Amino acid sequence: MTDTPIAEARAVLPMGELAPHAEGPALIEATEAGRQLALGWRNGDRARFPLTWLRDHCACAECRHPMTRERLYMALEVPERAPATELEDGNLILTWADGHVSRFDAVWLHQRRPGQAREDAVPARRPWAPDYRPTRVDHADFVAGAEGERAWLTALLRDGLVLLENGPLADEEVSRLAGRIGPLRATNFGARFDVQSKPNPNNAAYTAIGLALHTDLPNWRHPPDIQLLYCLENDAEGGESTFFDGFAAAEALRRQDPEAFRRLAETEIDFRFQDEGHDLVWSAPLFSLDEQDRVVEVRLNNWIRDTLRLPLEEIDAWYDAYRVFWALAQDPRNRLEFSLAPGEMVAFDNRRVMHGRNAFDPSTGRRHLQGTYLDLDMCESRLRVLARQA
Repeated sequence: MTDTPIAEARAVLPMGELAPHAEGPALIEATEAGRQLALGWRNGDRARFPLTWLRDHCACAECRHPMTRERLYMALEVPERAPATELEDGNLILTWADGHVSRFDAVWLHQRRPGQAREDAVPARRPWAPDYRPTRVDHADFVAGAEGERAWLTALLRDGLVLLENGPLADEEVSRLAGRIGPLRATNFGARFDVQSKPNPNNAAYTAIGLALHTDLPNWRHPPDIQLLYCLENDAEGGESTFFDGFAAAEALRRQDPEAFRRLAETEIDFRFQDEGHDLVWSAPLFSLDEQDRVVEVRLNNWIRDTLRLPLEEIDAWYDAYRVFWALAQDPRNRLEFSLAPGEMVAFDNRRVMHGRNAFDPSTGRRHLQGTYLDLDMCESRLRVLARQA
């Protein structure tokens, strides 16, 4: 049998999580406790681990593929009896009844004590404060190395919005920047799209009219997560971009009018987009909540909100709730408004941050943005990789 050395186990076991620090508390005690093993570290911390959990997390080449590091062992059997334990240089070695040997790094175990939160380079989402101003990262810093890209991703995932500035006026630059993070998320508008006034438009974004605050593509089962908009030209009068933290607005509604909040969170409505080649329909509430009752998604797009098919006695109440939320979103004290300059790119969480723009006059100049979408999973993955490399 070939066992993975303790030093190597640090790289094997996290399975996408942060690698442990090189220094940390050493183990000084390991005692049997029924179907568990009680461990004690030099810093005074103690924890119990089920024997089944320990056997399931063995990192040797028999239990993890030596190249992919994926688990090969299936934890179906309860260990017949406690393994023989040994502490070596403060780390744990277990010899099971069948002779199998498992080696565990003390720091790795300390980070994974039952009930301990998983360490993650991805920041918690932070609501916009009244004086919130988006983080700006220079294009040269973003492309030069990990530090600029990490700063950009951290702000995007924490605040839901970030700006890149001083970029080149180059066609497809938005695709090149997005490609550093992950594959582009294609929709019925393509993997990369041009936002400019067009003849015979199939979307309001391709006109010069003002766009009220909205989220993109709520008519999809899984709307795109992160939108990137890169400015190539912006000489026309008007066209300022507007943004609003939808999570903050939803929580404000919960505090101000709990009944309206519940109605918008529990009532599914239809969204629909139709053109010559597509007919995309999905039903969902304006707010989606997780198991802790936290808002995790906002879907609002007045242009493609389809016929309101609700029981007669619920229709007026839904409209009343909708009006209250819309009024909150129009409060200028809670909105960002700015003009994108050529060479600037804004990125934002489309399932959190509502966005829009003021009308512009195409006779006064050209306005051309290029856009694409990214999956949130890929943004989080990229940040974890950069943090691990650092």
